[in-house]
Amino acid sequence: MIFEALGSAVLGLILAWAGAHRLAHRLPARPLVYSTGIAGALFGDFVTRTALGPGTALLSLLGAAVISVASLSLLLRPAGRMHRRSAPA
Repeated sequence: MIFEALGSAVLGLILAWAGAHRLAHRLPARPLVYSTGIAGALFGDFVTRTALGPGTALLSLLGAAVISVASLSLLLRPAGRMHRRSAPA
């Protein structure tokens, strides 16, 4: 069980690093991104393991990856400035 948690934390760190590397201009500070990725993966592992029970390590890691990516996606900012046009008078 400890190796599963460690594996999910490493998976969350890898996903956070990939997101921070690829989308650096749309994400906040890197420490926040890394901690969100790790926390999301640990939470996803916990939820998946609670739902499916012990003995499903690969599915738990898949759940960890899904929740980690979902939590990282909440940090994304819009790509460009949103231009609002006023209605013509």
